[in-house]
Amino acid sequence: MDVPRDQLSVLLDHGLHSSAQILGCFAVSSINLETNPHMKAESLVLYGDSLFREKEYRRAIQIYKQALQHHKILLKQTAATPTATRSALSALNRSSSPNSINASLINENEVKFKIATCHSSLGENRAALAEMEGIPSKSRNLEMNLTMAKLYRNSRHTRAAIGCFKECLRNCPYIMEAIIALAELGVSAKDIISLFPQTPTRTGRPPFDHFDSSRWLPRYVEARCCIALNDYKGGLEIFSELLQRFPNNVHILLEMAKVKAVIGKNDEAILDFENVRSIDPYVITYMDEYAMLLKLKSDYSKLNKLVHDLLNIDPTKPEVFVALSVLWEKKDERGALSYAEKSIRIDERHVAGYIMKGNLFLSMNRPEAAVVAYRGAQELRPDLRSYQGLVRSYLALSKIKEALYAAREAMKAMPQSAKALKLVGDVHASNTSGREKAKKFYESALRLEPGFLGAALALAELHVMEGRNGDAVILLERYLKDWADDSLHVKLAQVFASTNMLHDALSHYQAALRINIENEAAKIGLDRLEKQMKGVDPDAPDDDDEDNEVDDADGDQEEAELL
Repeated sequence: MDVPRDQLSVLLDHGLHSSAQILGCFAVSSINLETNPHMKAESLVLYGDSLFREKEYRRAIQIYKQALQHHKILLKQTAATPTATRSALSALNRSSSPNSINASLINENEVKFKIATCHSSLGENRAALAEMEGIPSKSRNLEMNLTMAKLYRNSRHTRAAIGCFKECLRNCPYIMEAIIALAELGVSAKDIISLFPQTPTRTGRPPFDHFDSSRWLPRYVEARCCIALNDYKGGLEIFSELLQRFPNNVHILLEMAKVKAVIGKNDEAILDFENVRSIDPYVITYMDEYAMLLKLKSDYSKLNKLVHDLLNIDPTKPEVFVALSVLWEKKDERGALSYAEKSIRIDERHVAGYIMKGNLFLSMNRPEAAVVAYRGAQELRPDLRSYQGLVRSYLALSKIKEALYAAREAMKAMPQSAKALKLVGDVHASNTSGREKAKKFYESALRLEPGFLGAALALAELHVMEGRNGDAVILLERYLKDWADDSLHVKLAQVFASTNMLHDALSHYQAALRINIENEAAKIGLDRLEKQMKGVDPDAPDDDDEDNEVDDADGDQEEAELL
C-alpha cells in the first residue's frame, strides 16, 4: 500500500516536520523502485526536506543524493523508451514549475541547491561550492546566486563573489546583503548603482524609477561605500539624511551607532543603541558593540541587564557570546576568552568576536596571540579598532617597525582620521628619539579634531615625560572646561601628584571617582596618594602582603604555568 505523497507535502507546508519525517519513512519504504522510480525519487526529496528542516543535515544530504541517483536511473530509462513516450515525458517536465518537486521528474538543480545548503550549514564551504558549481548559471535563481556569492566570499574567491553579487542586483536592486557585500569588497557606489534594472515597463517607466525621485536607495549605497572606505564622517552624514526620511529606522540607527563606536564617539553611540532598544527591545544586531561601550563606561548594571535580556531573546547568536565575554572579562579572563571563541565558532565572519579576543589576549599579556586575533578581524573588515589593537600588540612585543607600519596603514586608509594620526604618534612616543615627531602627530590630531580627548591625554603624557608639567596642566585644564571626563581628572591628579601638589591631586582623584566609581586608575592613584599624605612610602609592601607572600607561593607557580 502506497503512502500519499501529497499528505507528506501538506505536513511540510504546515511546519509539522517531525510528523513529516516519520511519514517520510513510510513513503520511501512503500514504493517499489522498479515499478515507480519517479515516485521513489520524489518521496526521497520530500523525506530529505523533513530532515533538513529538523537540522539533520548529514542525513538530509544522504537522502537527497539517493534521490538524485534514482533521478539519473529514470533519465536513462527515459532515453531508452520509444520516441513518442519520451516526447510526452519531456513535454510534461517542461510544463512543470522549475521550483516544483512534485513533477514526474524532480528538479535536479533544486536538489543540488538543497545539498549545498546542508553542506553550508555544516560549515563545509568547499563541498557546498562543488554542488553549486554543478548548477548551470542560467538555471540559478536569486537565492542560488546569493548563496553562491556568500560561499565564494567565505572561500576568499573575491572576483567570483563580486560577479554573483552583481548578478543578484541585476535582477533585484533591493537585495541589501548584496549591496553591503559589494561595498565591503571595494566596488564603487557608481558601479553598484549602475547594476539596478532600467528596462522600461509597459507604462514606459523603468521598474525602479520611483527611487530616482527620493534617491534613498542610491544614497544608501553611497553611505555603505563611504563606510567601507573608512570615510566615517561621510557615511554618518548620509545615514543622518536617510534617518530624516525614515524616522526611527532601526537598521540605520544601528549602523550609525556601530560607526560611532568604531570612531570613538562612545556617548553618542550609547544614546543610539539605547534609542534602538526603546524602539525594538528584542533586537540582537550589534548588541555586543553596545556591551563593549557599557564596559568602557563601567556601567555594569546596564551591562548585566543587557546580557540577561540577550540570553532570554536568543542564546545561540554570536553577539550574545561576545556580550557574555565582555561581562566576564573582569571576573574571569579565561572564561571570557572561551565565550569570544564560541562566538567565532558560531559565525567565523563575526568581527566583534575577533576584536574581543584580541583585547582579552592583550589584557592577559599575550600580545602574539592578540596580533593573530586582530589580523583575523582585519581580513574580514578592517576598521580603526583592529589597527589600534595591532599597534598596541606590536608595541607590547617591542616590534616598533611593525607597529609603525600598522599605524601608517591606518593613516593611509583613513587620511582624515585624528585617531589614525594619534596611532602614529603613539609609536613614535614609545622611544625617546621619536618624541618630537609624536608631539607633531598629536598636535595634528587635535587640529583635525579639537575635541579628541585621547590625543590631548597622550600629548599631556608626553609633556610630563619631558618635564613640562606646567604645559600638561594647562592643556588638561583647558579640556576640563568642556569635558566632564574621569580620565582627564585622573591624568591631572597624576601630574599634580608627581609635582607634590597632593591636595590638588586628591581633589581630582575624588572628582574622577564621582564621575566613574569603577575607575581603577583613580582607585589605585587615590590609595597611593593617601599613603603619601600619611608619610608612608606608597611602593613599600604592606605587612599583609608580606604575610601572604610565602603562603601564596603555590599560587604564583600555578599562575606562571598558566601564563
